[in-house]
Amino acid sequence: MTAEKTKNLCAQIPESLHAKVRQRQENSGKSLSEYMTDLITNFYEMEGKPMAIGNQRTVAFQVDADLFDRFKEYLKANGIKQNAFFLDCIQRVLDEAEEENGSPDPGQGQKE
Repeated sequence: MTAEKTKNLCAQIPESLHAKVRQRQENSGKSLSEYMTDLITNFYEMEGKPMAIGNQRTVAFQVDADLFDRFKEYLKANGIKQNAFFLDCIQRVLDEAEEENGSPDPGQGQKE
């Protein structure tokens, strides 16, 4: 399979956004071209898609930048996807709670 021809895309963006993009690109281990191609492709693939698919829900939260960087390094070093990491953590905690306390009652948890 031959590679598709490429074209340069240049746009002025705020310095703060530029710094964020470059930091995340460097953390990804991809070249800037690879990172931007993936970012734009993912944007267009997600466009118009609902956040909750079927019986799935989105969980999102913010963490300190240093913790985020350490976490991303851990994922990269261990070849783990972020989604898989969190699903495994959640499943393990719920399984442990079920073993200790019996079947969990969905209405008994804390809400944030």
